[in-house]
Amino acid sequence: MSLYDDAVRVLKEYDGQGEQAGLREVYLEHLAAHPDGMWKPCEAGHVTASALVIDPVRGRVLLTLHKKLGMWLQMGGHCESDDRTVVDAALREAREESGIETGLTLLPGGPVRLDRHPIPAPCNWHLDVQYAALAPAGAEAAISDESLDLRWFAYDEVAAVADDSVVRLLEATRARL
Repeated sequence: MSLYDDAVRVLKEYDGQGEQAGLREVYLEHLAAHPDGMWKPCEAGHVTASALVIDPVRGRVLLTLHKKLGMWLQMGGHCESDDRTVVDAALREAREESGIETGLTLLPGGPVRLDRHPIPAPCNWHLDVQYAALAPAGAEAAISDESLDLRWFAYDEVAAVADDSVVRLLEATRARL
């Protein structure tokens, strides 16, 4: 199964309601119209994968200060040719950007949310498939080349530093916990 086929499967199985169900259909229509819609060169937009690294025992999440955007975000980014599945892409991004090499596990139940956001030209959209990754006990984060900073935030601090998409991802993750 190709990464494209896996993404279609993941999206068809995603049980989002309301606006999330509408986004699922937008993603599926995009992929049907763009066989290259998994990859960064697709100027109409492309699927990305991310994971909110969470430590539920301590009530905190790990956010990265994105180098290009200057915003506190969850770990995530573009799919790569070595990614066999969307889950592989999300976990790879979480490991690379958090510096937590071992022990990250995705919260069961598939993606937590979908988030479609505009990006600068030449591309138009990121169609992000968002997961939550549970941090192992005693996890030590290490900043990557893609970040200006990396920091743990208590749940109640996130709204003050991150945008609404991250806040909604945290809320959906906590509801699933």
